[in-house]
Amino acid sequence: MLEKTTRVNFLFDFYQALLTPKQRNYMEMYYLEDYSLGEISELFHVSRQAVYDNIKRTEAMLETYEEKLHLYSKFYQRILLIEQLEKSITDESILEMINKLKELD
Repeated sequence: MLEKTTRVNFLFDFYQALLTPKQRNYMEMYYLEDYSLGEISELFHVSRQAVYDNIKRTEAMLETYEEKLHLYSKFYQRILLIEQLEKSITDESILEMINKLKELD
């Protein structure tokens, strides 16, 4: 479950600009602020099922965006490569550049 939540949070970070305000609100409340479906439904005066359906549809949309744009997978691959570089390099000036690269993300 934690793996899925982490993935959805990353996908949301990358693709939230492509979502509607309502979708962003539901996702932020559910995944970032840890609201329950019932709490969100009360705030928006809709059923729990409506909130659940919206979140599931939005998750599917985020996955579709990732399938097409690959922003998260490229980010993850970049992180792994930077970690490998960091482990294999002993030159301090190059390690400093690697740390600067990590700070950009």
